[in-house]
Amino acid sequence: MIIYHNTKGKFLDDSITNNIEDVISRTYYSKTGSKVSENEIRSWKNSLLHMYKLLSDPEIPDDCHVSIEYRIPQTSKRIDFILTGQDDQKTDYALIIELKQWETAEKTDKDAVVITYVGKSKRELSHPSYQAWSYAALLSGFNEAIYSENIRVQPCAYLHNYTRDGELDHPCYQDYIDKAPVFFRSDTLLLRNFIKRYIKYGDKSNIMYRIESGRIKPSKSLADSLSSMLKGNREFVLIDDQKIIFETAKALALRSNSEKKKVFIVEGGPGTGKTVVAINLLVSLTQKGLVTQYVTKNAAPRAVYQSKLTGTLKKTHITNLFKGSGSYYDSAKNSFDALIVDETHRLNEKSGLFNNLGENQIKEIIHASKFSVFFIDEDQRVTLNDIGTKDEIRKWAYRYDAEVYESELSSQFRCNGSDGYLAWLDSVLQIRQTANDVLDTNEYDFNVFRSPTEMRDAIFEKNKINNKARLVAGYCWDWKSKKDPKAYDIIISEFDFRMRWNLASYAGLWSIDPNSVTEVGCIHTCQGLELDYVGVIIGPDLIIRNGNIITDVTKRSGMDKSVFGYKRTLKSNYEEGAKQLDKIIKNTYRTLMTRGLKGCYIYCTDKETADYFSEKIARQNYFEGDELNSLVAEK
Repeated sequence: MIIYHNTKGKFLDDSITNNIEDVISRTYYSKTGSKVSENEIRSWKNSLLHMYKLLSDPEIPDDCHVSIEYRIPQTSKRIDFILTGQDDQKTDYALIIELKQWETAEKTDKDAVVITYVGKSKRELSHPSYQAWSYAALLSGFNEAIYSENIRVQPCAYLHNYTRDGELDHPCYQDYIDKAPVFFRSDTLLLRNFIKRYIKYGDKSNIMYRIESGRIKPSKSLADSLSSMLKGNREFVLIDDQKIIFETAKALALRSNSEKKKVFIVEGGPGTGKTVVAINLLVSLTQKGLVTQYVTKNAAPRAVYQSKLTGTLKKTHITNLFKGSGSYYDSAKNSFDALIVDETHRLNEKSGLFNNLGENQIKEIIHASKFSVFFIDEDQRVTLNDIGTKDEIRKWAYRYDAEVYESELSSQFRCNGSDGYLAWLDSVLQIRQTANDVLDTNEYDFNVFRSPTEMRDAIFEKNKINNKARLVAGYCWDWKSKKDPKAYDIIISEFDFRMRWNLASYAGLWSIDPNSVTEVGCIHTCQGLELDYVGVIIGPDLIIRNGNIITDVTKRSGMDKSVFGYKRTLKSNYEEGAKQLDKIIKNTYRTLMTRGLKGCYIYCTDKETADYFSEKIARQNYFEGDELNSLVAEK
């Protein structure tokens, strides 16, 4: 959808005679039925005045075209300003200009993220160059008119109020600046010359309308690129019933249509390969020409699996295929061919930063797609806001008259192929009764440490092998280091143990960043991800008394949003609320203790709890002093 479209000459006329911001505001209302805020109208007025001055150059042809506020199909993203015309070789170009009114900004350690003052407070936002480039990549990868009719897309960013200060143009952002140059207040002449490099002649063939009417379909180059990433990548090889689920899902996706949606529910415990199947589906359905996205609530799985596919920690052209579960609250019906939802148990009801958008994420995903597949493990629901259940999926599927199919991934590939560890864990955490009361540690490397320092050192040693060992903990300590990088979060004084929670700057890549082993992850940074070895600090929110597990939500950090509002929950219905909170805490530790493919080490802050776990394994493993060295040598 294009809000404003005209020649450059007419745009200049509208700017000086018709109050261009009013023209756009009226058009926006007529096309969307929604009114624009006063702040946005002021934003248009200020930015477009600068564009008027910029384009008042006779060497920029009057018959090139200006498009303002173009909404990219199947997204809520709007491109501020697009110029269309031809270069000196008569090649069609669409020049994307991302406009910002920022006056100050700060660089961060996160990839393509900056901090700026927006909406009366400081916020983290995408770097303008990355934003412009991502829009260009989305159009080039999915708009058939662009990739089949040889329309070139060139992005850039213009911060007309910003004085160059070394923050936004810091070398850490250079990869994105190279793809989409950023121009500042003093760069008007440079930006003019940049425009004239691509817009030498006018728009002779209605480039923007061709883009607007272009069919949305993944390009062959995008599909081929994805396929090449998957080939030879052993982490994504399908085994046993993973292959069956994959083929079933693919067949259902190809048979789904707007008249008859299909919903596929796939249940699977830790290590059954839910994500492996999901990523293979994303690649295969994209190759088939279906508009497909991989969806999770948490950013960590998305970031990690993008990285594993591309081999880089930076954002790439496939980033647009990986979306948060809150992305679909305003999507049109059936705008996607397939949505692949991993970690379905973590879906929320509402979306948005303040949980104030949309109605129900499951409903919105089914509404937006012809085919949706939900990978789920209800025993990994770990917050009061988690609504992902099979019953909830069925309810919304039936309301949309969708055909529902269900299957299960049962083969266990975590824990050295042993189902026994998972059954034992359910038993010792008193989640469900199983026949596995005692664990044979010859099958799975499980050890109880009496010192957190020694467990940490053992994990450090394991990590030297292939960077696949990490420490995690229950969220029982405040995240002080988030605001004070010099502060320690998890302090256990009697062992002189001091560590920090993971840095926010990892942006979801904590589990694979080679520098992160010195920090402790939590349920929010490791769920849905796999390690070889995990070291778990069990805090005071889960203790054993007389052989019974006692959970205590009051021992959780007040910063832990997973139990935010628990007092209200208990007040509303104490018995049901207590059961729900008990399950959340047990599920949290169950999830943390199943991240390791080869082994799990634990340290309990409570001695009786440590004794309990030690008694439940076939041989006792107490490590003190020099015994750690023999452990490392053995393993």
